[in-house]
Amino acid sequence: MSTLRVEYPGPGAGTGPGAATGPGQPNPHNSTKPRRFLRRVVRWSVTAVLLSVLPFILLVRGGVFAYQQWGLGAWPSLAVSTAATALLLACYAWAVSRRLGAGKWFRKFMIRAAALAAAAFVAYSLLVIAGGNVKSEEVRAEYSALHPLLRMGVSVFVLADADAVITDADRTPEFYARAGLPANESSLHFRQDDGFVHALDLRTINRPEWRNLAAELAFRAMGFNTLRHVGTADHLHVSLRLPG
Repeated sequence: MSTLRVEYPGPGAGTGPGAATGPGQPNPHNSTKPRRFLRRVVRWSVTAVLLSVLPFILLVRGGVFAYQQWGLGAWPSLAVSTAATALLLACYAWAVSRRLGAGKWFRKFMIRAAALAAAAFVAYSLLVIAGGNVKSEEVRAEYSALHPLLRMGVSVFVLADADAVITDADRTPEFYARAGLPANESSLHFRQDDGFVHALDLRTINRPEWRNLAAELAFRAMGFNTLRHVGTADHLHVSLRLPG
């Protein structure tokens, strides 16, 4: 006697991961692939931005922290933050070269090149300010009087905003006399006991307000104090407070 068996699909049949779909029916798993890819792109983009910004934050804010909290001088504070940044870039180079499967010689070369890049950027920032980033040659001549950490902050900011302009830095009592204003003896525009000027002014006139706000937030993130002066002489005042 032959037996005839008829199997009926259960209530969950046809809905599992491997279930086939009928003609004209969209596969739900195909729709998740673009979303998964988009999430991956966003995650990698955010990671890349953070890794790119971190060395600059460490260089400037690390130096500001060492200066204000540890009481180190201007140059020792910058030396500490430069060394920390060079070490971080060396770690980046080591990780990338290892990921690429580079040989031992090339790995050492990349590590040294990364550390030298940090030192070269610091040296350049201390000595050079582009003519387009200062209001006049007089202000450009005052650049070397700025505290080294302020010069680092300006150089980092100019990388993001090439149109930033310093309108004022070093001041003297004669400056206030010419302007018909009383001299503010506590102004950080005067040279302090360490021999450096601790304040500068950035142009805000004829610039989009969002860029002025971005400048204020950027310098605060780097550890500086900011104050927006509004009126006929509208500008952004950026300063580095003294230790203690």
